[in-house]
Amino acid sequence: MEWFFVAAGLALLILSGDSLVKGAVNLALRLGVPALIVSLTIVAFGTSAPELLISVQSILDGVPGLALGNVVGSNTANVLLVLGVPALLAVMHTSQCDVRSSYLQMLAASVLFIGLCFVGTLNWISGLILLAGLAAMLGSAVMAARRSPTEAEVEGADPSMSWVKIILFLGLGLVGLPIGSHLLINGATVIAQNFGLSDSVIGLTLVAVGTSLPELATTVMAALRRQADVALGNVIGSNMFNLLGIMGVATLVGPVPVDTQFLTFDLWVMLGAALLMVPLVFFRRDITRIWGVGLTGAYAAYVWTLL
Repeated sequence: MEWFFVAAGLALLILSGDSLVKGAVNLALRLGVPALIVSLTIVAFGTSAPELLISVQSILDGVPGLALGNVVGSNTANVLLVLGVPALLAVMHTSQCDVRSSYLQMLAASVLFIGLCFVGTLNWISGLILLAGLAAMLGSAVMAARRSPTEAEVEGADPSMSWVKIILFLGLGLVGLPIGSHLLINGATVIAQNFGLSDSVIGLTLVAVGTSLPELATTVMAALRRQADVALGNVIGSNMFNLLGIMGVATLVGPVPVDTQFLTFDLWVMLGAALLMVPLVFFRRDITRIWGVGLTGAYAAYVWTLL
């Protein structure tokens, strides 16, 4: 039954997160909020809502290791799995993309997060520092977008959506997210106990892969449509929000002890995966099928090592 709870929780989280984004985006646009601001804030936070709810609920349920494992594991999976699997299906022409500024911000966020982990338990002070980093990142994105002449395209925008639909989408999202996170955490905790695994390992593997499924689906479609910029931007943006936004908010709810395993292994794997993107970003290498095999193989080896 616990596997059913995990699957049902994941499905509910993904559907509820999508519903919340649609409702919030169209509500904001109806209220006159600029499309640029909606795209940079509501859409970004909304698509990270499942990870946020899981992290917060994990801390409230007394399993903070699952929250930390979810974020660190998701960031590793976003690079190795979310970029690796689509490359097996189609070459992604990332040589045409210029995401150097965003990538450097992602590296800075990773280094800041690792530094805070080595200081000790992640607490509300750590959370405020991470959220300050998120505010700086959003401010930089707003200034960069204002210099661009193109109008922001907002995911989920539908000018013809009625108020009834907007309220329905918001309601489904707000109700479904906590239920889905509760089902997933309970199921994952029981699985960890049955197999003698720690909450951290379950967060790094099962929960992390599950919450990375939306990013994986988006990137697969981007690869098939030859939209390499969408694929890279999706991974970089998601990783920054995971570290700065999700852990920033989660640590305001309660302290998150950092297990020795994270300090000696998992955080460095996360950073190493991020550094693997250097040839793609700075030397304009395409993500070929060879890259796909290498990245996917590296992720399989990492999970095998954990288990």
